[in-house]
Amino acid sequence: MTAFPLRRRPFLAALAGLATVSNAVAVDTGTQKTRIGIIGTGHVGTTLAELWVHAGYHVMVSARSLTEAQSLATSLGPLATAGTPAQAAAYGDVVVLAVPYGAIPKLGPQLSRTLLDKVVLDPSNPYPWRDGPIAETAQKDGAGVTTQRYFPSAHVVRAFNSIDMTTLRSEAHRAPPLLAVPVAGDDAGAVSQVEALVRAAGFEPVVTGNLATAKLFQPGSTGFELEQDVAGLKQALHLSQ
Repeated sequence: MTAFPLRRRPFLAALAGLATVSNAVAVDTGTQKTRIGIIGTGHVGTTLAELWVHAGYHVMVSARSLTEAQSLATSLGPLATAGTPAQAAAYGDVVVLAVPYGAIPKLGPQLSRTLLDKVVLDPSNPYPWRDGPIAETAQKDGAGVTTQRYFPSAHVVRAFNSIDMTTLRSEAHRAPPLLAVPVAGDDAGAVSQVEALVRAAGFEPVVTGNLATAKLFQPGSTGFELEQDVAGLKQALHLSQ
């Protein structure tokens, strides 16, 4: 099995704080916009939180410790709040799994009931040398369908996994043509919500199809770390224009 170089995702994902704690920062539920819960405050979670907070979204971040999450929330400003992973899962209309792929088999049983009928955005990538057998399964079957097995009651969508976070930071809201972000999911409504979040972050979404098509832009594929506009991405992935 080929190992692919890891360019991001330090293991700062939250697993230890899954029990609810009473002193999480209070949240404002009055916003009309989609609320976002993010599990993990590494490079991926932090970058996406910053992009969405700047776009006016309310975001709850969660980490290994509540103190770590509160530090990030404070740096992001009043639209960001902090909690445990369980609280972030309960808070978000869309819940982001910004964790190493090897954490997914543990998070699934812990959070599946909380995530009933919610959109779960999965930007994590499987690396067998780091994540073990689950990554080998995800490489063979596809990361999207593999994640869905662990969250059967949720609507899993793959996005934001194929482009390095450093690039996303620098290219967000660039002059047209915008950088294209591939998106894949089985539920049309969930995909539509993620498309809106891609646009809000400053990019143009390209829907590749159902979750099985997420294999087109995971590690080892043509679409992984491909930085193109919409036309270029569609051409590279052989999608209809």
